[in-house]
Amino acid sequence: MVVDLIGGCRAFVSVSEAGSFTAGAALARIPQPVASRRIAALERHFGERLFDRSTRRARLTPFGRDMLPSAKRLVTLADAMEHDAQRARLRPTWLAMPEICTTRELAELDAAARALDVFLEFRQAPPRKRAELVRTQEVRAALTTVPGEEGTWKVTLGLAGTDASRAGSLHLETLRVGRSGRVPRRVWIQPEDDVPHLRDRLFRVRDSVGLRPTQVTVADSLTAAAAAVFGSADLLLCSTAQATELGLAWRPIGEIRLVRGYEITAGLGEDAQRLRARLWPDIARCLGAEETT
Repeated sequence: MVVDLIGGCRAFVSVSEAGSFTAGAALARIPQPVASRRIAALERHFGERLFDRSTRRARLTPFGRDMLPSAKRLVTLADAMEHDAQRARLRPTWLAMPEICTTRELAELDAAARALDVFLEFRQAPPRKRAELVRTQEVRAALTTVPGEEGTWKVTLGLAGTDASRAGSLHLETLRVGRSGRVPRRVWIQPEDDVPHLRDRLFRVRDSVGLRPTQVTVADSLTAAAAAVFGSADLLLCSTAQATELGLAWRPIGEIRLVRGYEITAGLGEDAQRLRARLWPDIARCLGAEETT
């Protein structure tokens, strides 16, 4: 028979402090019959009586007096463990997020997580830095970039600019300068997409259709790239959600389909699995990803 040592010791300590089984049960917040059963099970386990039941008051036997200090220590340790467990549940999980996520998007993700008793703290960083933060254990998990076909979350990319007069796909070959001498239009790659499986594929298309090397350029920041687009006929490689936020007209790329892929990387596999399972749609909304599995 398995004995509930903690429950039994809690009832034992409470009855000893109150001086009666009824008052002790109330102190332990359990019914009196439950307190009596737990103490009786404890006595059977130890093979000795803890209380002298020949009197109206719950008086300790010599054995009970000897066992009381140990019982108090066990109850105190159990209470401390409950407190520590509660603190651990409330301790936030540091999650490295893309810099493209807005304050509102992060706040909505945080609110959705809190509703599930998951507490998050965010650290925004560029792609390579997010993976490094997990390796150095500065965060418990990160949304890292992977090729689109490997991603749990997928974000389709296209080209956005200030000209909303045209629809349909935009072919990079139409950006060739030729002999007209006009100012070359550029495609700006924001830091979030400065990863080989996106950047290098776009560079190969640039070279194959005869654009100048400087016509597809990695920007120092999303702000700098957007500023260049606002002040010219340049284009920004971005998602539809980003284009909408910036007030730009978005078109798919004619020669190639580029997709941001995201996956959760974590020091502990269970952290990644928990975040993926519980917050899948909320992370998708934060990233502007397609909400289909």
